[in-house]
Amino acid sequence: MNGRAVAPYAGAKKKDGFMKELKRNRVMFAMLIPAAVYFLLNNYLPMAGIYLAFTKFNFVGGIFGSPFVGLENFRFLAASGKLLELTVNTLTFNIMFILSDHILQITFAILLSRLANRFFTRVTQSIMFLPYFVSFVILNVIVYNVFNYEVGFLNNLLRAFGQEPFNAYNTPAVWRFILLALHVWKGVGYGTVVYLAAITGISTELYEAAEIDGANVFSQIRYITLPMLVPTFIILLLMSLGRIMRGQFDLFYQTVGNVGTLYSVTDILDTFVYRALRLEFDVGMGTSAGLYQSVFGFVIIMLANAAIRKYESDYALF
Repeated sequence: MNGRAVAPYAGAKKKDGFMKELKRNRVMFAMLIPAAVYFLLNNYLPMAGIYLAFTKFNFVGGIFGSPFVGLENFRFLAASGKLLELTVNTLTFNIMFILSDHILQITFAILLSRLANRFFTRVTQSIMFLPYFVSFVILNVIVYNVFNYEVGFLNNLLRAFGQEPFNAYNTPAVWRFILLALHVWKGVGYGTVVYLAAITGISTELYEAAEIDGANVFSQIRYITLPMLVPTFIILLLMSLGRIMRGQFDLFYQTVGNVGTLYSVTDILDTFVYRALRLEFDVGMGTSAGLYQSVFGFVIIMLANAAIRKYESDYALF
């Protein structure tokens, strides 16, 4: 106003360069080195293999010497009718997994947080967490011994009651529910621990104030616990959506295996890629399916994050 330059804010600091920041926090940056090396070797360098999706791979030419076929692998995959089936199966199972996971994990976490007996809470939490450590190979043995047509536990029980045996390995539709039940059994305890930790971080003063105002248990859960779990839920949901096109290969392959009669329902992109490499060694076809899988998942996570950022920017990942 009077022609004089306005003095800078006394507390303002000149933005330091990267080298000064590196020198000042060199210990913190050094701690990042193992993680950076891990992601470089396991996530970024293998990206060069994407080129295989556009080639007819052979051992003579190698990765970059094999004949270039452009989009031929993608056209063959789409024309075979498998792409739509694999996409539907993968999305169907993962949507079922995501919904069941979060609903049950939040429910069990709230129930455990409300138990007055701490010893009983810890015992229950440990019992729920144990299936997470059960190997999928062991799970395969359990499933086979339960549903085997000749000597399975289920059919022996049905015969004992004079009922006809049930051929589970020739009934594809039922495997949606079997795989969902197995997934929930193995994973619900692990996710419950995450939500329980978030509930533990909620200030007890909020609940005490609610009790003074006359709020019952259900009102406290509705107006305090659930809203406070929203940030944790959104972060876990975004991480789940990022993997929505990547099924649990161990679960599907170990429990279903190579039973062709179940492929129409249980075959997902991960198992298809594995068979393409193991049985036919069609590297180009397997890589094209994997690339489609990654791009599809990337688009979904970007759209979901954009929608959440529009709703509440603080909850978005970026």
